[in-house]
Amino acid sequence: QVQLVDSGGGLVQAGGSLRLSCAASGRSFSSYTMGWFRQAPGKERQFVAIISRSGGTTSYSDSVKGRFAISRDNDKNTVYLQMNSLKPEDTAVYYCAADPPGPGGWSYWGQGTQVTVSS
Repeated sequence: QVQLVDSGGGLVQAGGSLRLSCAASGRSFSSYTMGWFRQAPGKERQFVAIISRSGGTTSYSDSVKGRFAISRDNDKNTVYLQMNSLKPEDTAVYYCAADPPGPGGWSYWGQGTQVTVSS
């Protein structure tokens, strides 16, 4: 079992930056693929970014590619999402998620952190 705690959200003007953090409890953090998702009001949750267990491989949705960067520190059991050049359409609740080895997919979720980008 793992618990995820998201933090770092807030209110920022368009063009600004934020860095989200997701701290994981429990052991075996380095064995989990980690990801970030977001959900805007009235919309379905959507994929934002994913990072491999070692951190060597990342992938992004087209809407954030080139502006956001996902990273992880396995010694600190933490995954980050650096968000630059923010746009009003990035406004959403952002969630980190963990995908442990084996079947099951995204089995663990953080509580979410609100990001609001003003125009």
